[in-house]
Amino acid sequence: MDDSTGTSMANRDEPIPVIQIPFNTDDTAPPETEQQKLGRRERIKQEAERLKGKLQDVSTQYKTTQGSVQERLFNTLLEQVFPQEAEDDGTPKKDRRSRQYVDKPQFSLPVMSANFRRFNARIGIVFVFQNQMIRLFTWRVPTHTLSFLAVYTLVCLQPALAPVVPLAALLFFVMIPSFLTRHPPPPIANPSSSVDAAAAEQYAAYGYSGPAVAPPQRVKPAPEMSKDFFRNMRDLQNCMEDFSRVHDGAISVITPYTDFSNERLSSAVFLCLTALVSIAFLAAHLVPWRAILLVAGWAATAAGHPRTQELIINASSLAQLQLIYDRICVAGSEWVESDIVLDEPAEVREVEIFELQRLQKHSLGGDEGAVLEGEWESWLFTPQPYAPTSPSRIAGARPVGTQFFEDVQPPLGWLWRDKKWTLDLGSREWVEERCVSAVEIETEGERWVYDLETPDSKTKSATLAPPKSWEEGPTVSKKGEWRRRRWVRLVERKIVKVSPED
Repeated sequence: MDDSTGTSMANRDEPIPVIQIPFNTDDTAPPETEQQKLGRRERIKQEAERLKGKLQDVSTQYKTTQGSVQERLFNTLLEQVFPQEAEDDGTPKKDRRSRQYVDKPQFSLPVMSANFRRFNARIGIVFVFQNQMIRLFTWRVPTHTLSFLAVYTLVCLQPALAPVVPLAALLFFVMIPSFLTRHPPPPIANPSSSVDAAAAEQYAAYGYSGPAVAPPQRVKPAPEMSKDFFRNMRDLQNCMEDFSRVHDGAISVITPYTDFSNERLSSAVFLCLTALVSIAFLAAHLVPWRAILLVAGWAATAAGHPRTQELIINASSLAQLQLIYDRICVAGSEWVESDIVLDEPAEVREVEIFELQRLQKHSLGGDEGAVLEGEWESWLFTPQPYAPTSPSRIAGARPVGTQFFEDVQPPLGWLWRDKKWTLDLGSREWVEERCVSAVEIETEGERWVYDLETPDSKTKSATLAPPKSWEEGPTVSKKGEWRRRRWVRLVERKIVKVSPED
């Protein structure tokens, strides 16, 4: 009598309704139990069943990984459509030594199909619970609903009893039914007969002492192609439709007030929420939360009664509620239009660009010619000054930018406000602000900031050129290879106009 029996959980009652908004284990493997003292034959049988389950598990994994040629081709196509995620994304490295680590596989059609079948075979208990909640709050059995309200009232009046509720539910809805399954009463064939009537009297005085006479009943996944399996698919289909409708309804109701498409309306909502948060922070302890929760729970439960539904959903009540809602919306719109004023100008900022020029040196004569100062050649317009001590220059990277002023574009999301660029006459300010060193600042004229000639360049030029006479001295440059100056221009934030249809 120790062999366990299993039943699949599925919603065998009414289908899960579709709401209307006006706006890693084997399917047949039982869970592990405590080892019991079995005979040799029972142990052999148990080991055989365990081996069978392992073989079926391996075959299931093989089927999910080894499909037909069409499935392999389709998986290859999906791998091209959905590329694998990059591992170097700043996340900490995975500990390959941990046995508890489970990798996240990429999308695979066979794995998806197998997981859906396993999920659908086990989701029945959720639909059973959902259907029971629907029956409870729609007053199908009034005594059940009143019992729930009694428990809810007790918890509202004594919040310290809240931890008792899940423990009591586990006791009365799990433990006691499981015990009654192992200790069932004796069967009665025909209660109308005199013999069975006597048996019924014995049944009334039946005691639950003694050894168990029935095997335990465990929940098992619904077998594929069974009625319970298709019932789960039916309820899953309806739940997906419910979620889609609730999502779309919530978006259509909440979004206009919170997405700042109408800045006045969203600003008013923001101010109201800020005021409510401040008031709740200061006066939350003064609010009678027990009474509020008690009245709200009774009102919500009473709203599900069929008589209440008839009163709420009739045409006159709906028209009256719509009239009240319209009046509230009109009053709120008038307050928003009169008190919320948004006349701020567009945000204005200053952007900069550096004109970078390079010194072109010319040598006179052959290998023995002197290196003389040449002309400055326009090189690039770059967002960085390309200072001698900048990391990019030390690393040997070339400056990046554009060769013409007309090719300089405003930052993304901004528009030019000034028509032309303006030369920054305060060269010393931006040099000191950036802590640029090894440069010579021109305080007059065109405000260039020159690189100073480094010892390496001096040594290199000395090895290439012979000693210079006094006539050649003034022509030798002590400046470096690059010079730059700063240009500025005003930009304003691009204003995106939202149409009423959006």
